[in-house]
Amino acid sequence: MYKVLIVEDEADIRNLIDETMKKRGYETFTAGDGYEALRLLSRTSADIVVSDIMMPHLDGLSLVKEIRKTSNIPVIFLSARNDDVDKIWGLGIGADDYVVKPVNINELVARIEAQLRRTKIYDGYCTIISENIQLGEFILDEDKCEITLDGKEIKLLAKEFKLLAYFLKNPDKVVTKKQLYKQVWDDEYYFDDNTITVTISRLRSKIENKDRKYIYTIRGLGYKFKVDVRIV
Repeated sequence: MYKVLIVEDEADIRNLIDETMKKRGYETFTAGDGYEALRLLSRTSADIVVSDIMMPHLDGLSLVKEIRKTSNIPVIFLSARNDDVDKIWGLGIGADDYVVKPVNINELVARIEAQLRRTKIYDGYCTIISENIQLGEFILDEDKCEITLDGKEIKLLAKEFKLLAYFLKNPDKVVTKKQLYKQVWDDEYYFDDNTITVTISRLRSKIENKDRKYIYTIRGLGYKFKVDVRIV
């Protein structure tokens, strides 16, 4: 049974999500702010977190920053703000999805279940693949579900790992954002341009610097992953 942590200071919304998920067979925990959520997470595990952004005491953005210090569990933000800047900021600090209030409970449930499905696919990813890849200074060790750069493991979130693994398997090819979304997020219905852009940006920050560039934006088409030296 999946465990869902619901963090929301508005009781009506919190109760609606709680009751809906329980009816669908999920185990739920609820918190009214970020500090209460962290206390719950210190005592029990969760498979996914659904969190409001604007909350008293400790807001959703700060909560995700704390969660990401120790965990890669999926996080879905709820927010009354629909600005692209807010979505990009939320996704940029480590959230996996962003739902705008007023909450359409059926859409939220679909997004929760999609995130859990993708997490399950990621958890099984390393057990169904067996071929290692060495591409320039990168090594994808699929037995360990690990990617190294210059011999050092890169600390990646689940979607960053799948994205980089896909790039390493498809070097020098132009891939569209929709192709990446299908491969990495396993979902075409909820395609979100911002999600792709922010995840690419996070991945770049972990593997690129002023002397190294691997991910090239092909304007109007998508992206290309290029490593200058390929080792076979």
